[in-house]
Amino acid sequence: MKLKLGIPKGSLESATVDLFRRAGFNITISTRSYFPAIDDPEIDCMLIRAQEMARYVEDGVLDAGLTGRDWVEECAAQVVTVADLIYAKQSFGKVRWVLAAPDASPFRSAKDLEGKVIATELVETTRRYLAAHGVTAKVEFSWGATEVKPPELADAIVEVTETGSSLRANKLRVIDTVLESNTQLIANQDAWRDAWKRGKLEDLRMLLEGAINALGKVGLMLNVHKDSLAAVLEVLPALKRPTISHLSDEEWLAVNTILDESTVRSIIPRLKQAGAQGIVEYPLNKIVM
Repeated sequence: MKLKLGIPKGSLESATVDLFRRAGFNITISTRSYFPAIDDPEIDCMLIRAQEMARYVEDGVLDAGLTGRDWVEECAAQVVTVADLIYAKQSFGKVRWVLAAPDASPFRSAKDLEGKVIATELVETTRRYLAAHGVTAKVEFSWGATEVKPPELADAIVEVTETGSSLRANKLRVIDTVLESNTQLIANQDAWRDAWKRGKLEDLRMLLEGAINALGKVGLMLNVHKDSLAAVLEVLPALKRPTISHLSDEEWLAVNTILDESTVRSIIPRLKQAGAQGIVEYPLNKIVM
């Protein structure tokens, strides 16, 4: 038996392949094939646009796939959310679909767009958002380059953003957040009811979440004389509980802990001053809670 798994083609593709690598799966993508190779004989992969993933999973063409919550909601797909994987193409966080208008425009809220034209790729979600605000406007599907359409081709847009830099570069101002989204591992309902496929998906969830937990973290191990242990532990961040073990010389101890990578450069010199020796920093692929 095999699990048919959809890998998102496009902006999330490289981040997804890297996440799987951290989780222990090597995916090889050929420029001429939509069927990537994976070093797990129990998984068959297929490249699918994130916008279409939920529909194929709902219909059973795929047992499971990775896509954004935004596209699941856009097509109102009846699928099982196996895991929320908080990562995106530039950062490992959430993204927002925002309603935005030109800086020079008079629009300050959704209600100001009554009777106006809004361009977006997220058509149905935008229509539901406007209806919830009692606004009737023309929502046009945008095939791309949505940020450049106001004010000539549209009065406002609904567009996805991680940092807002592209919107600012095009002199657009955010009016409201329409939807917050993140990548999800979703499954077909029948596949989720199958004991083998569900077990495979639960294992996959554990490993992917472990890989995400390890992002931005590093391991640190060091040796310290027992007389300097208190001083070394004082340097380590609060609420951290390092593993402490005896070396063959009973006067010396080994300390092993996990830290935020951004803090290590300032902590290592202080550990050295406190008496630590043989300090080794090493990367982490997974932290399974």
